[in-house]
Amino acid sequence: MEFTHVASKGINVDIFKRFEHLDEKLLELEGQLSDPAVLGDQKKYASVAKEHSHVTRLNDLHNEYKNVQDEISDNKEILREDDDEEMREMARDEITTLTERLEQLHVDLRLSLLPPDPNDDKNTILEVRAGTGGDEAALFVADVFKMYSRYADAQGWRVEILSSSPNGIGGFKEIIALISGDKVFSKLKHESGAHRVQRVPETETQGRIHTSAITVAVLPEAEEVEVDIAPGDIKIDVYRASGPGGQSVNTTDSAVRITHLPTGLVVTSQDEKSQHKNKAKALQVLRARVLDKMQQDQHDLISADRRSQVGSGDRSERIRTYNYPQGRLTDHRINLTLYKLDDILAGRVEHVIDPLIAYYQAEALKSV
Repeated sequence: MEFTHVASKGINVDIFKRFEHLDEKLLELEGQLSDPAVLGDQKKYASVAKEHSHVTRLNDLHNEYKNVQDEISDNKEILREDDDEEMREMARDEITTLTERLEQLHVDLRLSLLPPDPNDDKNTILEVRAGTGGDEAALFVADVFKMYSRYADAQGWRVEILSSSPNGIGGFKEIIALISGDKVFSKLKHESGAHRVQRVPETETQGRIHTSAITVAVLPEAEEVEVDIAPGDIKIDVYRASGPGGQSVNTTDSAVRITHLPTGLVVTSQDEKSQHKNKAKALQVLRARVLDKMQQDQHDLISADRRSQVGSGDRSERIRTYNYPQGRLTDHRINLTLYKLDDILAGRVEHVIDPLIAYYQAEALKSV
């Protein structure tokens, strides 16, 4: 089997040596999955199952690549040896179609060599908070959360609000939700940062444009096996839930505040009438924040000697501007400007997400 097509695209033919023994690797992993010692260790089993899924995908990609190349060779043989013009025309069409598929497989194979992000398959805790701008910022929190909810619906994901702080006029000081589904974190992970909005508030009589800001945090949901929060590491306070303006909304101490003593992280939940449910939701958010802090600390250690990433990725960094008068959205990290603001706010966030994913994958491929 020759890989001249790939080599012509600037990829070393030796790269395919990495795929030569995938069949043996799959057999090894399948053996581990049936090993009683692995079956009895939940964390180990999850790790092996994840690796098995990844290797299976690599093997399928590699096999399809080889099959497509074989089909192209067969059709080229027809062009060389068959005098039937109708057969030759069919062969040309096939070669065109197969070559396009080969190009995509070539990209997919290169991407498969990137170290997988262990969080990509996880569900996501989405946190949207008002920043500068008062009520206008709170209203924009509601708009952005609605945008992500509509995008989630289109992806077939499930959105569950874990906590919210409404301001009484249709906005939110903060809203936190769990988004569950296929590869949620892989699609949303580049959304973390400061989002700026420029628009004329409904209460503005002079028609002046105001600038407000909100922050978005996207955290991978943490499983209990990943983050073990010991009972002695948390302080739990219960209190009476309150609504906009501070008025009491129930007569029992159902709201929960959990403080993680080792890190100082604090999570509150009061949306449920049940104290037990509020505690469960607060712990869910706390686990995600603790995992995020652990991973961020590790990232800081690694990136101290590596400056290849664009921007810091810090949530205080302004990543995007939504300009309502011009119908314009600008993502400042990749200099992307789109005049599709209404479409994006209606849930078509893929107009921004897909170019971001492509950009960061291209940056990562430079190191392969």
